[in-house]
Amino acid sequence: MSALNLPSASLRTALLALATATCMPAAAPIAVAGDVAAVAARQRSEKKSFTDGEIVEGFFKTAFGAEYHLAGRVDRIRRYDGPVRVFAESDRADRKAQLAKVVADIGKRVQHLDIAMIDTSEAANVRVKLLRDRDLFRTISSFYGAEKAREIRTSLDPQCLSGFRKNENFEIEHSDVILTVDNGDFTFLDCAYEELLQSLGPINDTSSVPWTMFNDNVSMGYFDIYDQYILNLLYDPRIKPGMTIAEVKAVLPAVLADVRVWVRRVNDLKE
Repeated sequence: MSALNLPSASLRTALLALATATCMPAAAPIAVAGDVAAVAARQRSEKKSFTDGEIVEGFFKTAFGAEYHLAGRVDRIRRYDGPVRVFAESDRADRKAQLAKVVADIGKRVQHLDIAMIDTSEAANVRVKLLRDRDLFRTISSFYGAEKAREIRTSLDPQCLSGFRKNENFEIEHSDVILTVDNGDFTFLDCAYEELLQSLGPINDTSSVPWTMFNDNVSMGYFDIYDQYILNLLYDPRIKPGMTIAEVKAVLPAVLADVRVWVRRVNDLKE
C-alpha cells in the first residue's frame, strides 16, 4: 500500500497520484463485509479511542506528502471540492454490488462528503475498473504507458491501484481506481476501501501510524474508526484544497472537536 506522484503534462493534469494495496453502529459488522470472517474479527478487536495527538499525526502524515514522489507539489491539501460520483466498469455484478455498498458506507461516515454511485460514465469523476488479476498490468500499461507500468510493477508490485489528477488550485478533478476481482472477498474489500479513500486525497502511506489502512503493514477490509477521523478532517469545509500545513494547524483544533462529535455519533461510540 503506497502512493506515487507522476510528472505533470499540463496545469490541467498537474498531479497524478497512485496508491497501491495488496448510520450503523460500529458494534455490528457493516453489511458489505458481514460474511467475511476476517473483517468481522478485525472490527471486534478494533481500537476506537484515540488522543488528539494520535489523530492529528495520522492526518498530517497521510493528507500531505506522497510515499513515491516523482513530480508535483505534495505540500498542500488535495481533495475534491464538490460532489463525487463513482462509476464502475465490470461484468461482475457481485463485485459491483459490493463496491456500491462500500461507496454508500463511505458516504454515511464522512459528514461533508457527497459521494454516490452512478450508472453512466459520462458524469463520473471517479471511474473504477474491475478486472481479473491477469489483466492488471496490461491495464496499467494502457493507462500510464508501458515504461511507467514497468516502473510501477518493479517498485510497488500492486494488487490494485488508484490515481487522481488535480488542478492548479489543488482540487481533485478526476480519479481512476483499478481493482482486481478474483483474489477473494477480503482482498477485494480491503483494496476497495483503501483505493477509493486514497483517491479522495490522503495518498501518503505511512508505516509509523499503526491504526490506519494507509500503512503497508495493515489490512482492514472495512472503514475503520481511525480513518474516519482522517477523512472527516479532510472534508470538513474549513479544510480547503491548497491549504498549507500551517494554515491547517490554525483551524484544526475547532475542526477536530466537531469531527469527534460526528464520528462518535455515527458509530455509536461511548464517551
